Amino acid sequence: MTRSLLLRHLALVGVASLALAGCTNTGEEEEPTTDSAAEADAGSEESADAGAGSNDGAAQTVREGEGAAGDGCTIDQYGVEPLELEGAKVGFSQSEPDTAAFRAAETESIKSAAEEVGVGEIIVTNANNELPKQISDIQDMLNQGVEFLIVAPVNSDGLDPALDAAKEAGVPVLTIDRKVTNEPCTDYIAFLGSDFYDQGERAADAMNEATGGEGKVAILLGASGNNVTDNRNAGFKDKVEADYPGLEIVAEQTGNFARDEGQTVTEQLLQSNPDITAIYAHNDEMGLGAVTAVKAAGLQPGEDIKIVSIDGTKNAVQGIVDGEINAVIESNPRFGPLAFQTAQKFYDGEAIPEDVIIQDNEYNADNAEENLANAF
Repeated sequence: MTRSLLLRHLALVGVASLALAGCTNTGEEEEPTTDSAAEADAGSEESADAGAGSNDGAAQTVREGEGAAGDGCTIDQYGVEPLELEGAKVGFSQSEPDTAAFRAAETESIKSAAEEVGVGEIIVTNANNELPKQISDIQDMLNQGVEFLIVAPVNSDGLDPALDAAKEAGVPVLTIDRKVTNEPCTDYIAFLGSDFYDQGERAADAMNEATGGEGKVAILLGASGNNVTDNRNAGFKDKVEADYPGLEIVAEQTGNFARDEGQTVTEQLLQSNPDITAIYAHNDEMGLGAVTAVKAAGLQPGEDIKIVSIDGTKNAVQGIVDGEINAVIESNPRFGPLAFQTAQKFYDGEAIPEDVIIQDNEYNADNAEENLANAF
């Protein structure tokens, strides 16, 4: 398959439903890995479905009305030279350990899409949730001669040294699943990801449905310092305040997107607030930790304590099937096809919007079982 035909194929199949965002469990740090995409048969028709890499499920779709050509960042405005992605050296800086399903699916999607496009080499690093390491990882990849960078930021703030180094080297940066506070089209091309505020609002809708409009809600907050946590919380709270007076938010505590911390925090909250009847978790990992804590307290998750979370992992969606979780707002991690499609548009001279927002679906008791294959 020619490069142009392959890229047209990616444009058709590489952007189709659900999203990102970015939450994880703790785990041991992974060593940076290097994969030679040129060693694989990137031209194989059988391998051309880049929707989810080796992870079954739906690929991402740009939300209707989002990502259209027009105002945005062009290669001339960014001030870099054109690049042929086929045969290029590309770097991907992952923020958190791949022990979490979201990050594992995200990394695999980037690697698989790189192979489909036919990049010469894809270098993957993992910051293990440490900002200084992510900065060092990016600087090291630049020293290795990467020509394009895809970055899943650890935090929204603090990447300045890495982004400055990329700018000095003339290497464009595309950010995914967490938005940085730096200057678009100067420090990075664009952000690809979900509308996290909307996710929070939809979680509030799902919580209202699950509780019948009455409940005392505890919130398990994600890690601080990023727009995912801030917006998922603001969307939920604003929606509750505006539309659901029967829902009372009685506690908020950080679980850092980690299952073990979600469990510990839930245990503490249930002891200090025994009247809690519902839990909103900013990601599935904390939601699954909450399930364990609720059981340990002698209560039935999904019944005595309603649970709503965000991501769309197989374990959480299975939890809905099992009656232990009430709803999951999806955040699709399969960024690979969209990332490389966006990169190609950029190098073709198209204007890339500052925010390319993807469409998220939702799992609930009515659809979880039949859509379990779409989970990651």
